[in-house]
Amino acid sequence: MAKASDLKRGMVVDINGVPHVVKNVDAKSPSSRGASTLYKIRFTNLKTGQKLDESLKGDDFFKDADLIRAKVQFSYVDGDHYIFMNMDDYTQYSLSREELEDQIGYLTEGLEGIVALLIDDAVLGIELPSSVVLPIVETAPSIKGATASGRTKTARLVTGIEVQVPEYLETDELIKVNTESGKFMSRA
Repeated sequence: MAKASDLKRGMVVDINGVPHVVKNVDAKSPSSRGASTLYKIRFTNLKTGQKLDESLKGDDFFKDADLIRAKVQFSYVDGDHYIFMNMDDYTQYSLSREELEDQIGYLTEGLEGIVALLIDDAVLGIELPSSVVLPIVETAPSIKGATASGRTKTARLVTGIEVQVPEYLETDELIKVNTESGKFMSRA
């Protein structure tokens, strides 16, 4: 059982017998005394792909979804489908570009640490590792002495996503990116 206040992006809960993944959590603290914090949560139905927006109090409970979590590795792209391989029995699973949405920017061939969410041997979605290492393919030239300032610049990564990085980083450097927030964490 998960409380609404404990829900994080990517968690899967059971709503009316159907698994839903948490896509966005927004906490609102009212200014009046004694009022409880409200959580605006956007869920996505894993079977139909429909969005569901809920406003919840912090102590509202959700049942954990009854699904199997299998360790998979990203193998390759076949047209609009992304192919993942189960690390235990080498079964292959396919997900479309629409099903992966904003996770595509973190997928590189051979990426491990991914968890596939399965119900009746059908893959409903994936959970990415908390961080991934990606090379910078394009960024402005580094500035000497920029380590003292907190300024950032835009860097385009090998997968096509853009991230704000410190000014001292250069093209071809490996960086660690948080997959939940999409922000630079450190050099790899």
